[in-house]
Amino acid sequence: MVKINIEAGHPTAAEAMARLTNELYRVRASGVPCAKIIHGYGSTGKGGAIKSALVPHLRTMISRRIITGFIAGENFGPFSASAQTYAQRYRDLRSDIDWGRSNDGITVVFFK
Repeated sequence: MVKINIEAGHPTAAEAMARLTNELYRVRASGVPCAKIIHGYGSTGKGGAIKSALVPHLRTMISRRIITGFIAGENFGPFSASAQTYAQRYRDLRSDIDWGRSNDGITVVFFK
C-alpha cells in the first residue's frame, strides 16, 4: 500500500492538509486503489491538530470525488464492518501491518 506521510517535518495542520491534498491527487493519478496516510496522533495522547483537521478534510475530498472513502486507523481491522467491507474488495488490506492494531496515527483512503 502506498504511504503518504503528512507528519514528517512537524508541519502545522494547514501545511499537512496542503501536503495531503497534493499527495492525494498524485497517488490517485497513479491508479492505486488505496493509500495509507501517516499523520500521527499528537504528543499529548489526545489527538493532535493534524488528526483533528484530517476528517473534515477527507470529507471534503469525498465530496470533490478525489477519494471514495476512508477508514480511521482505530477502525482498520476485523472488528469494523466498514473495514471488513473494504477488505473483501481489497484483499491485501488484511496483510497490512496496521490491520487490527487500532493505530490512531494512520488513516487508509480509497480511490476506487
